[in-house]
Amino acid sequence: MSNHALAERHRLAELLAAAGPDAPTLCTGWTTRDLAAHLVLREHRPDAAAGIRVGALAGWTQRVQAGYAERPYEELLRSFRSGPPLLSPFALPGADEAANTVEYFVHAEDVLRAGESWRAQPVPPGRAEALWRRLPLIARLEAGRRSPARLELRRPDGQSLTVGPAGAPTVRITGEPGELLLFVHGRGARTELSVEGPPDAVAALHHVLPLPPVHP
Repeated sequence: MSNHALAERHRLAELLAAAGPDAPTLCTGWTTRDLAAHLVLREHRPDAAAGIRVGALAGWTQRVQAGYAERPYEELLRSFRSGPPLLSPFALPGADEAANTVEYFVHAEDVLRAGESWRAQPVPPGRAEALWRRLPLIARLEAGRRSPARLELRRPDGQSLTVGPAGAPTVRITGEPGELLLFVHGRGARTELSVEGPPDAVAALHHVLPLPPVHP
């Protein structure tokens, strides 16, 4: 069975190593050191990781993450490469694959696309399908509730899914599964996507979820 999370873990670790500790990322306000500290915190400190999603605990999470960020960068990368400790929830059978395939793919692209001269890397077909299978739920949670437009997320082969408010103008966004996934996670300005729809609806969407600079 393919382990897409493990492959993306290795890819992300290599990108972080190549970029060095002070490179920018697409995570607002974070350098590669901050991102590495975040990744280690998620797996090693579940008590502090709750603040990633729960606003009331965000301050505690930030303090713990800042402590990790003070460690040597290579130490953080070694810890991330080695995978979750035995007592981590991510060490349960299947948990890493289920929870981290998308997480690591998105963060790898956060490193890869942070520079102005970025270029998308090909995604292996099996991994692209794994990302596509996860897209409907993520699109509803991350984009569907915020979008002012009805979103038709469409692959070049014609497969599509629709999220967003019924009755609103439809904006069609076409691209490979990984590009669509980055869009619903708010990274649309650094994607290779085409966008079609009423200009007013496209403009309103862009205020909530960034779109590529050119809309063919």
